[in-house]
Amino acid sequence: MFRKSNYRGIDFDEVISDAAASDLSPLEQPLRPFVFRSVLLAVTLVTLVFAITVSLMAGVNHDRYLQRAQANINQEIPLIAPRGIITDRNGVPLSENQVIFSVFLQLSEMVRNNEREAVLRTAEDILGLDRSEVLKTLESTDFTSIILVRDVKREQAIAVKALGLKSLIVENDYRRDYKDPAFAHVLGYVGLVNSSDLLADEELVLNDLIGRSGLEAYYDNRLRGVNGVITAHRNAAGEVESIGRTREPIPGNELETTIDADLQKYFYERFLQGLLSLGRTSGAGIAINPQNGEVLALVSLPSFDGNNITAYLNDSNRPLFNRAVSGLYSPGSTIKPLHAAAALAEGVVNPEKRVYSAGYIEIPNPYDQAKPSRFLDWKAHGWVDLYSALARSSNVYFYAVGGGFEDVKGLKIAKLIDYWKRFGLDKKTGIDLPGENSGFLPNPDEKEKRTGSPWLLGDTYNVSIGQGDLQISPLELISAVSAISNHGKAFKPHLLKEKQPESLIDISDLEPSLKEVRKGMEDAVSKPYGTANLLSTLPLRAAGKTGSAQIALNTKINALFVGYAPTDNPEIAILILVEDAREGSSNTIPIARDVLQWYYTNRISH
Repeated sequence: MFRKSNYRGIDFDEVISDAAASDLSPLEQPLRPFVFRSVLLAVTLVTLVFAITVSLMAGVNHDRYLQRAQANINQEIPLIAPRGIITDRNGVPLSENQVIFSVFLQLSEMVRNNEREAVLRTAEDILGLDRSEVLKTLESTDFTSIILVRDVKREQAIAVKALGLKSLIVENDYRRDYKDPAFAHVLGYVGLVNSSDLLADEELVLNDLIGRSGLEAYYDNRLRGVNGVITAHRNAAGEVESIGRTREPIPGNELETTIDADLQKYFYERFLQGLLSLGRTSGAGIAINPQNGEVLALVSLPSFDGNNITAYLNDSNRPLFNRAVSGLYSPGSTIKPLHAAAALAEGVVNPEKRVYSAGYIEIPNPYDQAKPSRFLDWKAHGWVDLYSALARSSNVYFYAVGGGFEDVKGLKIAKLIDYWKRFGLDKKTGIDLPGENSGFLPNPDEKEKRTGSPWLLGDTYNVSIGQGDLQISPLELISAVSAISNHGKAFKPHLLKEKQPESLIDISDLEPSLKEVRKGMEDAVSKPYGTANLLSTLPLRAAGKTGSAQIALNTKINALFVGYAPTDNPEIAILILVEDAREGSSNTIPIARDVLQWYYTNRISH
C-alpha cells in the first residue's frame, strides 16, 4: 500500500524573520497554504526560479536572452515535490527529506540587469565557488536557468538574499538524507536530472531528483510525486504583471518494504566486523523468508554513503556495485545439494549408495596417457553416502555424481544443465531492484565456440563441485536453496511489502529427493564431522551447506554459506559470501551463526 508522505515546507523569508527557526528536521507536515500567498516569494519564484522552460542555446548571448525573456509572456513555474519516504516492514523510516536552501541563477535576468560581474563576485566571495569554474559554466550551459549551488548554509543564503540581485534566487529546496550505510544498496541514491533525463521524460523539470540506483530507481515514478505550478503573466518588457493560478506540490507515495531494519543493521555490522577481522573488504549477504520470498535483509560490502556518491566513483573496491544482486560467482560446494537432488531423481544414486574418497580420483589424460588427470578432494573422507557426502562436502562423491566414476554412471553435462535450469540458475529472479544479473551456464557447444577446445570429462567434474565456468548470482543460489527448504517451491524475492508471493521455482515433483537432501544439509550442522557444525549450538535446528570456490587461477578463494532455519518450518534462509576469504568457507560460519542467533532471539522466540 502506498501512503502519501507528509512534507513541511519552510519558507525562506519566514526563516529570515524568525531567528528561532533553526529546526531543519525531516519533512513531516503538509505544505502550508500561506507559502503561496507570500508576495515576495511568489514574485521571486515567478520571476526567477524555473522561469524559463528548458531549451538549448549556444552560450551566453545578450540579445538571445532578451528575446527569450520577452517572449515568455505566460509561464508555468514548477514547484518541486518532495519524494516519498521509504520505510522498513514496521514503518521505520529508512530515508528522509531534509529542508535546505539552494541558490539558482537566471541567466536571462543576469543579462537583462547587467549582473554578470556581481554574480561572479558573489559566487566566489559568499558561496566559496571557483570564479573560473562558474564562468566556464555560464559560457557552456545549455540551460537558461541553473542551480548555482545546492544546500547552502543559512548565513550564506541570507547574505545572497540581502544583495538584492535579480538573477540570484535563494529557493526552498530539499535533499534526500540517508542515515545509515547498512541500507545503501537496498535504498540506492538519487541525483539531479540531466539533459538526457529531461528529454526522456517530459514530466521531469530542472532541479528534479531522480532515482539512480536501488529502490529509489526501481520505484522512482511512485516516489517522485507531482510537482506544483505557479502561473505568471509578463508584459512585453518581461515584467510580471499578475500571478495566475497555483497548484501545491503533491509529495510522493510512501514505500513500505519487506526489510527488517534491525536485522539489516545487525547483519551489516556483524558482516563488516567479520571482514575487518580477515583483512578483507568485499562480500554479499542475503536473508529472505523462503515461504513467500520477502527479502528481510540484503547487504553488499563495501557500502557507501548515499549523501556523497561522488566520493566513490573511482574507488577500486567498487562500493557502488551491488554484489548481492549483480555479482556472478562460482558457487563452489554450495551447488552440491542441487546436484544431489538431481542424482536421486535420475536414479544415478540412492541415499545409501557409498563412494570411496581416497582424497582424489584419477582418469586418463586425453593429452598425455602417461600422466593421468587427478581431481582432488579437500581431504580423504573414506566411504561416504549421500548424507555424509553433503555433510562432509566430499568432492569425490560429487565427481562421480556429476561425471561418473567406476560403477556410478553420473548425470553428465546435459542433465546437469537441465537441472540448473530447473533450479532457475539461467534466469533473473525478478527482484525489484535494478541491475540484476543472471547466471552463466557453460555447455559443450559454448565452450568449444569460445575456446576452440572440446568439452572434456574433467570439465564436468569441475562444474559438479561448483568450479569451472559455472557462475551464478547470490540471489539465484539462495532462491534455489529456498526451494529445497520449502518442499520444492521458491518465490520471487521482493522488497515491496504489498507484493503478493509469486512463484519462481516449482520442483515439487522432486520432493522425495529433496527430503533426502535436506537430511544431508541438516547433518552438515548436527554431525560432529559436518562442515557447518558450529551452528549446532544454536537454540533452533538449522541446515546448511558451505562452499569454497577457487578463483583467479586458483590463487584466491571465495567463501560461501547458504542455509535455513528452523528446519521443520523455515522462516529464514540466509546466504553469506566473502570474497578472497583466505581460509575458505569456515570464515562464513561464525557470521551465519550470529545472524541466526539474533533472528531467533529477536524474532522467533518473541
